[in-house]
Amino acid sequence: MAKLALLSVSDKTGVVDLAQTLVDEFGFQIISSGGTAKALQEAGIAVTKVSDYTGSPEILGGRVKTLHPRIHGGILARRNLPEDEADLAANDIQPIDLVVVNLYPFAQTIMKPDVTLPEAIENIDIGGPTLLRASAKNFAHLTVLCSPVQYDEYLHELRHNQGEATLQFRQKASLQAFRHTGQYDQAIATYLASLDPSISEVEADANLIPETFAMSGCQMQELRYGENPHQPAAWYQSGTAVTGWAAAEKLQGKELSYNNLVDLEAARRIIADFGSRQPVAAVLKHTNPCGVAIASSLSEAYERAFNADSVSAFGGIVALNQSIDAATAEAMTRTFLECVIAPGCEPEAQDILARKKNLRVLVMPEFRQGPAQTMKAIAGGFLLQASDTHEVNPTEWKMVTDLKPSAEQLNELVFAWSVVKHVKSNAIVITADQTTLGIGAGQMNRVGAVAIALDQAGDRTRGAVMASDAFFPFDDSVRTAADKGIVAIVQPGGSMRDDDSIKAANELGIAMVFTGIRHFLH
Repeated sequence: MAKLALLSVSDKTGVVDLAQTLVDEFGFQIISSGGTAKALQEAGIAVTKVSDYTGSPEILGGRVKTLHPRIHGGILARRNLPEDEADLAANDIQPIDLVVVNLYPFAQTIMKPDVTLPEAIENIDIGGPTLLRASAKNFAHLTVLCSPVQYDEYLHELRHNQGEATLQFRQKASLQAFRHTGQYDQAIATYLASLDPSISEVEADANLIPETFAMSGCQMQELRYGENPHQPAAWYQSGTAVTGWAAAEKLQGKELSYNNLVDLEAARRIIADFGSRQPVAAVLKHTNPCGVAIASSLSEAYERAFNADSVSAFGGIVALNQSIDAATAEAMTRTFLECVIAPGCEPEAQDILARKKNLRVLVMPEFRQGPAQTMKAIAGGFLLQASDTHEVNPTEWKMVTDLKPSAEQLNELVFAWSVVKHVKSNAIVITADQTTLGIGAGQMNRVGAVAIALDQAGDRTRGAVMASDAFFPFDDSVRTAADKGIVAIVQPGGSMRDDDSIKAANELGIAMVFTGIRHFLH
């Protein structure tokens, strides 16, 4: 008896050549449905329509075609069980050896700006996922293919294994099919959730950590490499809508690298916390800010941020919270930068930046929209947490020293606290006049972070303020800061030795406030 193959695909790339080879080289009989059957017939390939094979017509406008015992019995039968063989014979069902199915283009459909809900619903495939899951379950007895990229490998299997696919290949193809249907279902669930405000609000609540968490993505592009040249990497877009970095427009420059994207996301998070009311600029290197500043103009904010640590800023990432103007563009062309991200770019500024043809310039209007949760992979699984989106609210801070910060100092402490949140722990930030002066990042102890930040600030520390992402375990850092002229400190509090730090601040005439919120960043 000739082997039987069922071909029913939405993406018809390569399916005619595959069917022709199956028939000519390996003597397969082909059953098919809908547009696939029509394409094969037009190519002169002998094909039996599913409706003729089952004796049941397509109904409900094509919604029901392959959902039939003659189809699914032929797929799910176990060839090594006499009772299954008996059922096939009693019901005139032929075993199916190959199932080639890919699904309705749901993700592509909902990406269309004018898509309607009825149109999206009609692109939810029912028969296809059912065929894929049934075939994948029974990989011990048949092969399932869900992508045109598998066709050549399958034919290679047949040619080198006497017309049979190996069990190893069938099991690998089964896994691909289950992944394919899983991603498809995830896309549908994400889309439907986006239509229901009550569901969306619940899912957007980052404080709700689900019992199960599914994540899928479509590869946007393969990257040259990951953090280092020996590490392969790719960029994936999660969900179904084109959002986030996938929606950003690259105006110029080389392709984005893995490290570029990691740094850009860190930059986006910083400027997102400041909004767009006042001009803000941030310069980053290896996800840590080198300098952050607020000023009356964007160009001044950039100059201040750059000069905060001009050595580290070389080859850095610049994030701006307002559209790039000519003056800011001119300033940025004076040094080597990797990337610039802003919500817009004026035409004159774009012409100026074009002088630096390798500089990557991205426009991302919705820079404040970020993920509700963050994830880290660990051996055997991953960790999920709510993103650190806590908003600064100084009215909730506790003034713990005899000397209270002035209104101007409190405003400066808010700025310093907004920046230290984005510095790798242990983190210390020194600021004055809404500009970072010194940043101690990622140190193994807080004393070291304080020393680095103060040393970087140099003689500018007189009258400056200091922020610490976590509490001071001893009073030594408070005393060191006072020696350098720091006038106010913001920190979370919560140490068993808080009283020692408060006592030292009172003794040395420093104002200190506790936020009650810690901002570790690992």
